[in-house]
Amino acid sequence: MVTKTVVRRKKVCDEHLSGQLHPVIKQIYASRGVSSDQELTLATNLLAPVGSMKGLEKACQVLFHALKNQQSIFIIGDFDADGATSTALMMIALSLFGCKNHQFLVPNRFEYGYGLTPEIVNIAANQGAQLLITVDSGISCHAGVEQAKALGLKVIVTDHHLAGKTLPPADAIVNPNQPDCAFTSKSIAGVGVAFYLCLAMRKYLREQEWFNQQGINEPNIAQLLDLVALGTVADVVSLDANNRILVEQGLKRIRAGVTRPGIQALIEVAGKKQQQLVASDFGFALGPRINAAGRLDDMAFGINCLLADNLMNARLMAQELDGLNKTRREIEQGMQQEAESVLKALNFTEDTLPSAIALFHQDWHQGVIGIVAGRLKEKYHRPTIVFAQSENGLELKGSARSILGLHIRDLLEHIDSQKPELIIKFGGHAMAAGLSINKAHFNEFQQAFTHYASLWLNEELLQGTIMSDGELPSEAMTLSFAQLIRDSGPWGQNFPEPTFDDTFTLMQQRIVGEKHLKIVVEKEGQLYDGIAFNVDVSQWPNPQIQQVHLAYRLDINEFRDKQSLQLIVEHITVVN
Repeated sequence: MVTKTVVRRKKVCDEHLSGQLHPVIKQIYASRGVSSDQELTLATNLLAPVGSMKGLEKACQVLFHALKNQQSIFIIGDFDADGATSTALMMIALSLFGCKNHQFLVPNRFEYGYGLTPEIVNIAANQGAQLLITVDSGISCHAGVEQAKALGLKVIVTDHHLAGKTLPPADAIVNPNQPDCAFTSKSIAGVGVAFYLCLAMRKYLREQEWFNQQGINEPNIAQLLDLVALGTVADVVSLDANNRILVEQGLKRIRAGVTRPGIQALIEVAGKKQQQLVASDFGFALGPRINAAGRLDDMAFGINCLLADNLMNARLMAQELDGLNKTRREIEQGMQQEAESVLKALNFTEDTLPSAIALFHQDWHQGVIGIVAGRLKEKYHRPTIVFAQSENGLELKGSARSILGLHIRDLLEHIDSQKPELIIKFGGHAMAAGLSINKAHFNEFQQAFTHYASLWLNEELLQGTIMSDGELPSEAMTLSFAQLIRDSGPWGQNFPEPTFDDTFTLMQQRIVGEKHLKIVVEKEGQLYDGIAFNVDVSQWPNPQIQQVHLAYRLDINEFRDKQSLQLIVEHITVVN
């Protein structure tokens, strides 16, 4: 494991922000790049303009033709939470627009793999599809789009993944990361792109006087924001100003009780309180339960939970998803232990740990390789790819996770350009990607991945650092300030929840839940409860330790309807 160090953020000028802000919050906002008070209002009228997203007008024309002629529309989804929320959003929106001839189809990852494949196109065509709309995928699906066109189908691609050198021959492509798109929020999730298509479509239909002609009320597209918020956070995209608006507006609706039964049921089964939901709950509680369907079974089950029209059915489906998630965790823990055993057998020390990690085991499960890659990346602070065997036994499917400073999709593209025989296909983002390789090429790919990663990384990037917002004044170590931090979000990827660091006297320590360290620490006569998750139980508890330096987040612990302040410990350093 890489020894992590706590680094305090440099103080930045925050005079451009309101003096009415708490000084600690004011500095936190400024250090995260907030440029004006206006950014903090998180109002929908400050969203990036719909008209700036390339391809929307053409997509609206294609979709309107299908609506007007009552053509059969198929939403082609994806098997993660972003894809599930995108699919549910489009299904609901099409109903609101008066469509009665639409359904969804999600590729089963174990049979067809990712995206709009020719096989999925054939299935949709055989079921009578006339228009295909991809969500959260499609920008790299050349073969699938070509097959659809050969069969006479129309195709609208909505996606947010990075475009390759060429674009598929779709009738319309909506993706802020395609060339010459002026849309400013390049980190928008797939569900956000689908939401913008719905906003544009409502305006287009209004101009065509469609709603009057059909005798239906013009829909309020804001009712879809709960799905947008869930998918955005669950996909771990960067929470830029635009994404923070989408997430905050969705959270407000959910807290106010204005959400669909499926999301309400997922909140209940996760043991969360709807009125106090925070953005991280999407990523750590709701998202994994939806993802479990796509990882272990069929994502259609997760989508149907989101589409449930009554709470009773939604609760039954949410309980099933919760069970799948427990099974997923058990599989993941076994795989992670095996992966760490492989690394241990290689006898790496902190000094000899390679610049990147690529692992394969023939018994590993395709559905959880991404989570295992993420866990190993966090532990060893190295770009990591974990492979599982495909159904045909000849190919390996890999899931990659990266560290700050190394764009994993760009690295895969570079390897592909240098050694074109190694990678069958790939796609993704800066921090996460997926790929397929021939099983026979694993060793060669492993060497290439490690080699090129070492050229792209330097020693500074390979050091595990925890960024701290500094020492928190004692007057701010309160329940009310913890609530203020919670209310000052949403926090998430590239807009991290505040972390502080300080030295404390360790008063009590004990292991709970087999691997979590429960502590009581003291500073300036005040006692604080804290918990550190997944500690090394061979090192803790240790009664010899009296002083510790903690990197921590302020949290509100709720137990039997009582709230208390709690420190969530990110890192412990023993002070001699």
